[in-house]
This record gives sequence, structure tokens and C-alpha cells, in this order.
Amino acid sequence: MLNIVGKKKIYFTVSGILIAASLLAIIFFGFRQGIDFLGGTLWQFKITKDVPQLSILENIFKTDLNMAEAKLNFDSTSNTFFVRLPTFSESSHQDALKILKTKFPELEELGFQSIGPSVGHELRKNALIAMVLAIVGISLYIAFAFRKVSRPVSSWKYGLVTLFTLFHDVLIPAGLLALLGRFLGVEIDSNFAVALLVVAGFSVHDTIVVFDRIRENISLDRGKSAFDEVVNRSVNQTLARSINTSLTLILVLLALLFAGPTTLKYFLLALLVGVTTGIYSSIFIASPLLTAWHKLTKK
Repeated sequence: MLNIVGKKKIYFTVSGILIAASLLAIIFFGFRQGIDFLGGTLWQFKITKDVPQLSILENIFKTDLNMAEAKLNFDSTSNTFFVRLPTFSESSHQDALKILKTKFPELEELGFQSIGPSVGHELRKNALIAMVLAIVGISLYIAFAFRKVSRPVSSWKYGLVTLFTLFHDVLIPAGLLALLGRFLGVEIDSNFAVALLVVAGFSVHDTIVVFDRIRENISLDRGKSAFDEVVNRSVNQTLARSINTSLTLILVLLALLFAGPTTLKYFLLALLVGVTTGIYSSIFIASPLLTAWHKLTKK
């Protein structure tokens, strides 16, 4: 049996470093917000024949279309170009499309999405509210679900520990995207909020499994063993199940990350990092933190 609880200082140190690094990245770098939050235009088109190099197309946007602020990306698997621009009118869109079609007759427009600044502000506010409500609601639910567990740790402590692990699991992928935004120009959009909510749900799911086994073993043990021993035994009993189910999800996310569409690359990366930290926190942080709090309360 692994002595997971006994080595909690190591796990707390690792998490402390990751949390501190993520907080520093968010505070000093912030997030590069996409058109979903700031407003702007996303233009998608495909060129099926004589596909130009990205640098050539960028030069066309700067010189022929007079759009020096355009940011272009290319998905080689589907020959699709993604252009991010400030908000511009439909007439300007049609004029630009005509110029491009004269240069590339095989051009096929796939999408043209324009979002105003006020809509972007509303989306940003709603995304933040959704994340806060989800995290608080989950914590309150766990405190309610464990309401009959009062020995030796009160039910509300399960809820607060879960709140901390949620903060841990959501903060680390957020810090990573802040870092990528600073050095690689990665922008966050509404998919980012969805990814964090999915990570929060997955993290809670795994933590509840461990906590439920602790609750069950406390009832069966009837005070014969120390709380640390009961918790450590419970974590070991759920260890194989947690790793096996989580590893399956990680393999799927890795496959999608390397073979999936370019537009979802950083959404999948946030999910992958969040799911991995969620596995780590549910096994090595949540339960040991419960025992550490119990010892501190006794002192």
C-alpha cells in the first residue's frame, strides 16, 4: 500500500509551485482575448488548388486589401485559412472577397463571423458568472452530500477542500494559456470558458469518488483506526480506478490534440492539462489536505 498521505508535503510543494507560477502568469501577462470577448471578425475560407504560402497571403492582405492588422492561420489538413480582423462592414467583406477570388479562383468561403464589442463584453461577463456559479454550486452540493459525516471531519470541510482542488485544477490550465498568450500570441475565447467548466466537472467527479470511499470506510472502521490510516487506505482503494478511467480520457484528448482541427488545439490543450491536474489533485491533494486540516484543528 502506498503511503500517499504520509508524503503530503511533497505533493503540497509541487502544487504550491504550480499555483504560484500560474497566478504570476495571469497577474503579469493576463489573457489575450479573442473576438468572442473583445469583438471582431473571424473569416474562414479554403483554397483547393494552387494553395499559396501563408506569407504570400499575408502580404496580399496588407497590400491589396489594406488590412495590415489581419492575423492569419492555416490548417494544412483541410487547406483552410483563418483570418482574424477588427469588425468591418459587409460591403468591405464582399469587396475583399472579390479581390481574393480574382487571385484564387478556387477559393471557397466557409464562414464569416462578426461580433460587436458590446456582445463580446456580455459573453465575457456570462462566462465568468457561469464559472463562479458552477464552482460555488459544486462545493455546496458536496457539503450537503456529506452532511451526515461529522466524525472526525465536519461535512463543510469536504466542500471547502473540494473548492480548493477546483481552484487548483482550473488555475493551472488558465496560467498556461496566459503564458502561451504572452509568448505565442494564443487568444482565449468562449471555448476557454467551456474547457474550464469541463475540467471543474471532471475534477469534482474524481474527488467525490475518493471522498465517498473515505465516508464508507469511516462507517466501517467505527473509530478503530486513525483518520490518516482510513484516508490513506481509501485513496489506495480508488487509485487504480481513478488512473484507469482518467488515462482513457487522456489518450483520447492526446489523439484529438495531434489529429484534430487546428481551431480546437488550445481548447483541447486546456482540457488535457486540466484533466491531468484533476487526477493529481483528487489523489494527492484533496485527501491529504483533509488529513492536514484535521491535524491542525486538533492542535
